Amino acid sequence: MSEAQTAVPGVDPAVPSPARLYDYYLGGTHNFEADRALAEQLRAQIPDMVDAVLANRGFHVRAASWMARHGIQQFLDIGSGLPTANNTHEAVQALHPAARVVYVDNDPIVGAYANALLADNGSTALVVADMRDPEAVLASPVLHGLLDLSAPVGLLMSAVLHFVPDEGNPWGLVARYVGAIAPGSYLGLSHGTLDRMPPDQIQAGRDGYARSSANVYMRSETDIRRFFDGLELQPPRPGAEPDITFAGLWGAEDLQAADSDGSRAIYCGVARKP
Repeated sequence: MSEAQTAVPGVDPAVPSPARLYDYYLGGTHNFEADRALAEQLRAQIPDMVDAVLANRGFHVRAASWMARHGIQQFLDIGSGLPTANNTHEAVQALHPAARVVYVDNDPIVGAYANALLADNGSTALVVADMRDPEAVLASPVLHGLLDLSAPVGLLMSAVLHFVPDEGNPWGLVARYVGAIAPGSYLGLSHGTLDRMPPDQIQAGRDGYARSSANVYMRSETDIRRFFDGLELQPPRPGAEPDITFAGLWGAEDLQAADSDGSRAIYCGVARKP
């Protein structure tokens, strides 16, 4: 995408955005020269960056599919990002053709390219809103036109909460969304961590995202576990104990191949609301 190809209100092609950086790392085309330049700089400074993004996307798809196999047929994907391969509705509708998905994102360019994100059978919708305003998201007529929050929902929050600083109370945000969905619902959540990242790469990431439209706030394993307080964590694979784990390992068939350095940059888990 060139800067001349878009006139989306609220989008400055000269300022990289997390959604477009993520799109670029996944091989997408909805990004600008400023996004590509920063992405390549970060790739050079943080060699496992792309691996981490791919591990996170893999977790997201596997978690959504797992929920579908456990009877969930409606999903709320918060911080959905730009259209990519195997979007949430494509993954879950492969198991439940009638599954319904509402995507939520506040990046204007996501709204501009919503047609590529949405199915053409009325089973998907996009709410353009900020996840940090849960009252607006949860009151959306678009959301209520497709989802019944009195029945179990698959709530997906993949790699979005590390864009919320501590003073924005990301734990409270998760609790508000979880509080709005029915017992028997599931939360699938992933979050970046600095626990195993070298100091120079930590600084490179902070400096890089400071040039984008959203800073990044990585957290410790302990702080990430707090997102699942009051919920019933599920085993990340058959025979394992209920727990959080690294993004590549959740639901992985080949643990040795999935246990990469990039995967260890992100913790994730799936938990049931009792």
